[in-house]
Amino acid sequence: MGRVLVTHELPDGGTQPLADAGHEVVHLERGEGDPACSPSELAEIASDFDGIVCLLTDTIDEKVLAAGASGRLKVIGNVAVGYNNIDVTAASRLGVAVCNTPGVLDETTADLAFLLLLSASRLASEAERDLRSGLWHGWGIKQYLGQDVHGAVLGLVGYGRIGQAVARRAAGFGMQVLHHTRRQTGSAGYVASLDELMEESRLVSLHVPLTEETHHMIGAHQLELLGVEGVVVNTSRGPVVDEQALARALESGTILAAGLDVYEHEPDVHPALLSAPRTVLLPHIGSASRRTRTRMARLACEGVCAVLAGRRPENLVVLAPQTA
Repeated sequence: MGRVLVTHELPDGGTQPLADAGHEVVHLERGEGDPACSPSELAEIASDFDGIVCLLTDTIDEKVLAAGASGRLKVIGNVAVGYNNIDVTAASRLGVAVCNTPGVLDETTADLAFLLLLSASRLASEAERDLRSGLWHGWGIKQYLGQDVHGAVLGLVGYGRIGQAVARRAAGFGMQVLHHTRRQTGSAGYVASLDELMEESRLVSLHVPLTEETHHMIGAHQLELLGVEGVVVNTSRGPVVDEQALARALESGTILAAGLDVYEHEPDVHPALLSAPRTVLLPHIGSASRRTRTRMARLACEGVCAVLAGRRPENLVVLAPQTA
């Protein structure tokens, strides 16, 4: 049996697949706030483990992977769908498999995306803030005039599992749904140009992985195309949006509102966003239901178990030679 490092405390039952398979589970003691592990910390100990189960806040770079591969390391299980925190090119070259957690968080994250669409469109955070601070002095016909969600045109940037789950929710609100991806999807509502999607939509929700191509794909130009009634929501990865440009667009009224669950330099939030008007800001809770986070942890651990048993798991991102 193998020895598996779990970098953070996971929800109850999350590591049960490892225990059931007879692996030794070693938890890092992270202290108050459960801070992220530094690459240097992980590199010092990676060679002592057959597998590592990590979070998206842990950077698994080439240094960590090379150190691990020089010893026993065979697999990384990332408790997230995105894996931009892992150098997958180095992992492939060094023969370390990488697994993620697709599928299990789609509906929960789509719920959160739709919450942001509703809250931002109806200026809910601004209204609640005024009420709590004593600035609301009674009903007024011109107060907090947001935009209707029902019947609006929703543009989805990315049309994978989560994007399609948002589209299903939009159908219940009578929305017209458009979507843009790099390749033709063959589905109704496909728009080949991102600029065209921004022009034709009033609400835009982002569901793309973070790559070189998607970094800052939503900037000043795209926000101007969205227009003064526009609302943009991001539950994918923070760097997909140029946060400075978004803050300026909100301050100037170039767009109406924004709802964000992810940020470019988490846990830090751009100061201009913190002070920007008509903005709903959440602390990366897209998958944060007890059931979903537990399922994510278990799936990552199941992937690790499969690789260590010489099997190919369904949630494999990088195929290592041992599982070929």
